[in-house]
This record gives sequence, C-alpha cells and structure tokens, in this order.
Amino acid sequence: MRKVVVFSGGSIDKRAALEYLDKEKPEICIAADRGVRFCYQNQITPDYIVGDFDSLSAGGTALSSKERAEASPELAAFRRAGVPIDEYRPEKDMTDTDIALEKAVSAGADAVCFFGATGSRLDHVFSSVFDLYKLYARGIEGSIIDGTNRISMPVGRKIVIPKSEQYGKYVSVYPFRGEAHGVSLTGFRYPLTDADIIQGDGGLTTSNEIVADEGIIECREGILIVMETRD
Repeated sequence: MRKVVVFSGGSIDKRAALEYLDKEKPEICIAADRGVRFCYQNQITPDYIVGDFDSLSAGGTALSSKERAEASPELAAFRRAGVPIDEYRPEKDMTDTDIALEKAVSAGADAVCFFGATGSRLDHVFSSVFDLYKLYARGIEGSIIDGTNRISMPVGRKIVIPKSEQYGKYVSVYPFRGEAHGVSLTGFRYPLTDADIIQGDGGLTTSNEIVADEGIIECREGILIVMETRD
C-alpha cells in the first residue's frame, strides 16, 4: 500500500503527527501552505510542496505568489534543498488541501492521511471531510488525524478496529450521502445488527465503545464516516 501524508494549514498536533510518521512510515510527504512550517520546524523534508502560501508569509494576499514564496524562510530553505514547489494564486477553485489531495492521487496513493485538516475554521473542516469522499470515490483510503480525532471513510464493507489500536475511547459511525443499510456493530458496548441508519439520526451511533478485543463495523450498502475520538 502506497501511503501519503499531507500536512495542511490547520491545527497540527505534533505528537500525533510524529507518532504517525514513526509507525506508518508513509512513502510520500506533501506540505500544503502553512503545513510547510510544521515540516520545517520538525526537520521533515516533504517530497512536494503546494499552495498559494497566503497564510505562510507575512504579506498574505497583498503580495504576488512569487513574493509570498520569497518572503517565507521555510520555503526558501526547501527550495534550496530541491523540493518541488507548485505555487498557485489565492483566487482559485480549490483549497490548498484539495491541491495536495490531487498531488497525492497523481503520485499513486492507495491511502492518504491528512494532518492540519481541522481547526477553528469549520468551513475548512467540512471541506476536508468532503475530501475523504473524493478519495473514497477513487477507491483510496482517506483519514484525518488531529490531537483528539481520527476520521475515516473506509472503502471496504468490513472495518476491524483492534481495541489496542483504536484512537481514543469512543467510536461513532455516520452515513454519508444518504442512508446506510445493513449496518452491524460487533464487539461494541451498544451492538447493532443489520440496521438502517440515516443522516440526522446521530444519537443511535454516537460515542460507542469497543468492549471486545476488536470492534467490527459492517455495512451492506452505503458510505460510512467512522470517527474515533477522545476527550
């Protein structure tokens, strides 16, 4: 499996990110806009850098894309190191995370994990969750990780989460783009068997807990968002 990690401009939990890099050892690292700063500060050399860099340089959108790139010492250092940098205008139809996603796909990703895809900007959080569907539609596993959440949209019909490897205490499951049919939860405190769940019925499948050695999520029809969370 060809794994790609993307560092975007939202909140990046350093411990979670470094643990992921150490455990998963992704083949490709992409830094998008302010994600460049995280890489630079943690001695991570990305394979690709993309973005408009409006939130990386002090001049913001008042500068041209070339001026913004030149105003960033982090970008300058990576440019000297020979890292490919794709620069975009701020007036574009894609977020920097979207651009990084497409770069990951073109690099042959089988799985993409995003850091910095969450934070105080809920519009960007929503956009990032929708990015998981862009990957799902192409048969690519996608996930978003921050300090308290791991959000995924699994491609397979059966998802197994070992209790020893779950991300936090709680597991929630929600349908995406309509209803999900034949949903079964095995090994959970609140099991389900062949249930139909709809958007807006969140209370049924929120904050469950794995009580066996592993939690098994099955879905006969539909798309699921799986959220593993901790306080």
